[in-house]
Amino acid sequence: MDNIGIGLMLMLVGMITVFVILLIVIYGSRLLIRLINKIAPEEVPAASKKDAKDDNAAVRPILEAAVAQITGGKGHIVNIKKYNSGKRSKIQPGLQGYVAECR
Repeated sequence: MDNIGIGLMLMLVGMITVFVILLIVIYGSRLLIRLINKIAPEEVPAASKKDAKDDNAAVRPILEAAVAQITGGKGHIVNIKKYNSGKRSKIQPGLQGYVAECR
């Protein structure tokens, strides 16, 4: 019966050790992420020159609102491209055929 007690004690010590190490990894990674974000903030892309006639001017505010809602205000549109897939979809008619490149 002594062997069962020793085995259970060893199992308990091992499980507690694994749990503590996992907590150290989780909180250590959170701290590291916060530290890196403070030291090296996200780079802001340089403003690109806009053409006089911008074909995407009508859909840009709609796409910016969608990206802001999905990313919680952290995403920014870098480029908008129009494409033609040849298929009809159930997407809002004004937004069919646009792809927004975000960062």
